[in-house]
Amino acid sequence: MTKISLAEAVKLKSILSKRIHELEEEMDRVAFIDIEKGSKVPKQIRTLTDVEHDLEEVRIDFRLLDKLMYKANIENEIVFNDESFTIVEAIELATQLRAKARKYKVYGTAPKEEFPYSYGEGVSLLKIAMFDPEAYRLKGLEIERQANRLSNLINAKNYSIELHFESEKYF
Repeated sequence: MTKISLAEAVKLKSILSKRIHELEEEMDRVAFIDIEKGSKVPKQIRTLTDVEHDLEEVRIDFRLLDKLMYKANIENEIVFNDESFTIVEAIELATQLRAKARKYKVYGTAPKEEFPYSYGEGVSLLKIAMFDPEAYRLKGLEIERQANRLSNLINAKNYSIELHFESEKYF
């Protein structure tokens, strides 16, 4: 059995998903035909049964690849900031770090004080940031750097892990 890296498996899963959608669309095309009443039904190159068979094969491969990827993502670890994480945890952490960085960057662009609106004559409201926007801008940049570093570690690990999967049909 051939081997592919976990990184290749991620790409292959996307290819398989696209192939499933293409085969489902092909099923719709070959399932019905419009002809003039009394005309002979033309011979199809591929029948609905042919497409169903191909679709089932791809779905079986998709499930197997998905299982192998999940297993690899749970069994393999990455060390980040002196802490060990399974790949699945590291992926979620990277997602959370990016969300945190986005939020901090929003706060980093806020003015320290602003007059958002008035309620009438003589009444002015002042909106005051209860934090230092520049500090949040810097924190956002640092957290984004951490997320990028973690993503690089995940990618490197994905290339080092091999899965037993017959990918020749698709690559």
